[in-house]
Amino acid sequence: MRASATSSMTGFARTEGQAAAAAPFTWTWEARSVNGKSLDVRLRLPHGFDSIEIPARQAVTAAFARGSITLNLTIVSEAPSGDIGIDETALDALIALAARKSAAFSAAGQAVTPARLDGLMALAKGRAGQDATVDAQTLAIRDAALLKGLNTALAALATARREEGARLAPVLKGHLDTITALCRQAEAHAATQPAALRDALIAQLRELASEVPALSPERLAQEAALLAVKADVREELDRLKAHVTQAHELLAKGEPCGRRLDFLSQEFNREANTLCSKSADVSFTKIGLDLKTVIDQFREQIQNIE
Repeated sequence: MRASATSSMTGFARTEGQAAAAAPFTWTWEARSVNGKSLDVRLRLPHGFDSIEIPARQAVTAAFARGSITLNLTIVSEAPSGDIGIDETALDALIALAARKSAAFSAAGQAVTPARLDGLMALAKGRAGQDATVDAQTLAIRDAALLKGLNTALAALATARREEGARLAPVLKGHLDTITALCRQAEAHAATQPAALRDALIAQLRELASEVPALSPERLAQEAALLAVKADVREELDRLKAHVTQAHELLAKGEPCGRRLDFLSQEFNREANTLCSKSADVSFTKIGLDLKTVIDQFREQIQNIE
């Protein structure tokens, strides 16, 4: 039942129906889903419907991989016209019992007051609604109807999450395209880094010329080469491009990939930090900072991906 397209973890669905059991009722399922690191299911069931808790949780597990999902079941009894839901036999028995106890424990023979009668009627009504009088077959039919309705609600929730995911996918791909463009800029700029480093080294040596002996051309070339090796960013750029390719592949598969995309975003950020640390001039640093900005935007968006 899991979706075959990129899905968000945000969604809402509502379904309702009727059950023609011994005591007819209408039911309403509400399913809400928000972001979550794993799959967290919260189930709110009316008293007497605990028998569907385990299969309901199993249905959610089969449908979704991640997200904090809350399911709420509301039951409204449909008593026949003119039937106020009072078990009159039980009420008569309670009144008779109250009268006997009143006579036994009160010398004055205390009568049943209207307030007490209300309380007795509530007890009788509660007894009339207990499931203890419902046979197992009727309960099985009732539960099957409710679980069928739940599956409908979960299918609608999955659709809502896919629709939200469909809106997010172009945004994520746009961020990846921006990262690719910035990598190209960094590659073009990286070719000028050795010369910039050599010029910076010569300028520093000139400032120190009065305090330290001048370096030979050979030594100067060695020092410049060493700095160029330390500032080489080709490996970082290659890894960034590989991460972009992997992210596109994950989005194209249409499988739950939020965790893996989050991990990739951390790798993106690590490479961008290294680029900034190896920068030899302000222009290259700006490219690195732009990369960090779009990577943060990418990571923020994928927190909502299943």
